[in-house]
Amino acid sequence: MGEIQNQLFILVGALVCLNYLLKYVKFFKYFLLRLWNPLPKSFFRSMGEWAVITGAGDGIGKAYSYELAKRGLNIVMISRTLEKLQAVAKEIEQTTGSHVKIIQADFTKDDIYENIKENLQGLEIGILVNNVGMIYNYLPCHFLSGSDEVQNLIHCNISSVVKMTRLTLRGMEIRRKGLILNLSSGVGRFPWPLYSIYSSTKAFVCMFSKALQAEYKEKGIIIQVLTPYSISTSMTKHLNPNLITKTADEFVKESLDFVAVGDETCGCLAHEILAHLIDLIPSWIFYSDALQNVFLTHWADYLKQNSSIQ
Repeated sequence: MGEIQNQLFILVGALVCLNYLLKYVKFFKYFLLRLWNPLPKSFFRSMGEWAVITGAGDGIGKAYSYELAKRGLNIVMISRTLEKLQAVAKEIEQTTGSHVKIIQADFTKDDIYENIKENLQGLEIGILVNNVGMIYNYLPCHFLSGSDEVQNLIHCNISSVVKMTRLTLRGMEIRRKGLILNLSSGVGRFPWPLYSIYSSTKAFVCMFSKALQAEYKEKGIIIQVLTPYSISTSMTKHLNPNLITKTADEFVKESLDFVAVGDETCGCLAHEILAHLIDLIPSWIFYSDALQNVFLTHWADYLKQNSSIQ
């Protein structure tokens, strides 16, 4: 019996060491990719003629639209505000020479997908960026203190990812190539108190993306979930950029260099380092009342002082 226990402990120890080894190997890929980029310049255009980006009128979606157009793709921009779409589309066409198609759609609604499907008909879609998302409580708060209108959040953060993927994945499967980037969040990597609803919706994006990648990677399709932390956009009230808080343009350019890293990435080196540091915090500390009080006071004050919150 004692011999079996010793072998069991050795096996568990070996598995733990292997797990950490794999994590560090993945982490150091970020440094290696800064020395040489394994992706050829034609990689993104080789996926297909068109890239579809949701939430494309502003922030990260706008940045992906510009960057993918620069890399040779025609762009389908989908967002709620028609005026923003028209202005950004005109700029992209004038500066990159790519064709841009716009689709006005409000992703808090569930009756928009038939119209989107009709507008995408006949396009060779090689890349989908499921970027659209929303948050009700930008400042940390307890669940019962937040908004009761959670259905819009579920439609925008969860249903949009599932339904847009269904609209585009079939063509990728037939052509046996394609790239799907799903924007989750660092707060979706594990339960995050005081952002419980938002964290849960982004956790769904993580699990959905990883499951799909396991199903379709043998068919030549890359499905990657991005879990960034702080990015300065209208959703984060234009938080002041710094070493950790990236601008949308900075994040997007860096994230596209890491599509070969694996099924999950923070999208940029600074956030990958931050994620590893957060992983070192014991759960009993992270979920303690004391740390939650810090978030409710000091973190909330920092957000107010360094963003456009009035």
